[in-house]
Amino acid sequence: MQKYFEDFESHIRLCLRGSQAPLTFTPQRAGGDLPPDMRPKPPWKPAAVLVPVVARLQGPTILLTRRTERLQDHAGQVSFPGGSREVADSDPVQTALRETEEETGLQRSFVEVVGFLDGYLTITGYAVTPVVGLIKPDFHLAPDPSEVATVFEVPLAFLSDPRNRQLRQRQLAGRDVEYYVFEYGHHIIWGATAAMLVNFLHKLEHMEAA
Repeated sequence: MQKYFEDFESHIRLCLRGSQAPLTFTPQRAGGDLPPDMRPKPPWKPAAVLVPVVARLQGPTILLTRRTERLQDHAGQVSFPGGSREVADSDPVQTALRETEEETGLQRSFVEVVGFLDGYLTITGYAVTPVVGLIKPDFHLAPDPSEVATVFEVPLAFLSDPRNRQLRQRQLAGRDVEYYVFEYGHHIIWGATAAMLVNFLHKLEHMEAA
């Protein structure tokens, strides 16, 4: 992916050009998705996350948060900023930008929305639309301490290295279910966040091979 890193902003724009907000949230991928018979039944709760790609001079990074232990859903886990759609949100982009600003303090004026990833259905019944945004690097953050324990960045080069991408198994309702894991320092990125990252990386890899 060396060519990609040389002009990553143009490559991401090209990769996601023409992408639309997903209409389905049950895609069949190689791993990281719930087995069909274990998916929660609709109606699902609409949600959106921002996949923030920070345009660092030394190389692009992905901005992630670690949720506080006091939250009801996914407490203590690493995640993209985002959350449930509210009535005032006109579309998933507005949900992702609003939630990101509320959680991290990242103002939407620093975000260039460039497209969408595949929809993802969580085991808790959220139908998640991943919105990809290019982030200007001179932003300032003010995380909400009730929701966000820490905000950190992971180099895209690290995530793109196949040696750092693990596919593990865990017991869920008496069955072995596969899920992706990235270990970056003391941060463990897994579950829905890791699966959406892998979907993003697959799109970049497919574009590079084309």
